[in-house]
This record gives sequence, C-alpha cells and structure tokens, in this order.
Amino acid sequence: MKKREPVSKIMTSDVITLNHTDNLDTAEQLFKSNNIRHIPVVSGTSIIGMLSLTDLLRISFADAAHGGDIDTTVYNMFTIEQVMAKNIVSVSSDATIREAAEILSKKEFHALPVVNNGELAGIVTTTDMINYLLDQY
Repeated sequence: MKKREPVSKIMTSDVITLNHTDNLDTAEQLFKSNNIRHIPVVSGTSIIGMLSLTDLLRISFADAAHGGDIDTTVYNMFTIEQVMAKNIVSVSSDATIREAAEILSKKEFHALPVVNNGELAGIVTTTDMINYLLDQY
C-alpha cells in the first residue's frame, strides 16, 4: 500500500451538488436516482454545507425497519439550509488518503468535500476508502 497517495486518486470528481435554494424533494430525487448518500450544497462555486440521506430520514417519518416509504410532506416545512450540516470539514485534492481516512475515522460523518482554492473539486466517502483498501488485497 502506498503511503503518500493523494485523495484525488479515489475521490469522485464528477460531483452531484445541490444549490442552497433547491428544495428537499429535489434532494431526495437526486439521492434516489444516483444511488448516493451525500450531496454537497453550494452557493455559486462555494460549498456551504453537506446534505446526507440520513439528514432527510431524520426529519421524515420513515419506517425503515419495515421497508416503509419516506413521508415527504414534512419536506415543505424545512429548507436545505436548515437540514444540511454547516460546519463541514474538507480536504484538498493533494491531501493523502491516510489524512482523509484519519478525519473520517474521528468524526461523525462519512463524506469529505475536496476543495481546491475555495472551489469544490470532488468528494471522498468512507465507501471510497473501503474500496481503496479492498483494491490493495
């Protein structure tokens, strides 16, 4: 395993984003249609937050244990900015995979935006990390 490989090797660079003015119905459709669990929220070219599928489930009345559908009526009561994580931690694309893994192992989130010069360049998730480790064996 290479110790100094940059996170750019495993990050997703074609990132699906939400604009802070989008609604939660749009967010849910992006999660479903792209089979993803984290979406950076942007204002212009700057990332201002991160929305996860868990964030949506937290405010909805999903009966996940019994395979129920998400009750989306509550979506009209909130904006993306009210639901998203605002105090996000990011890394640059030249940060090492190990540095990103250390951050993810110590925090309560599962995705890191990759930001270069103030602009979103990608996203790296715990799934990316696991796949990287699996490729090593």
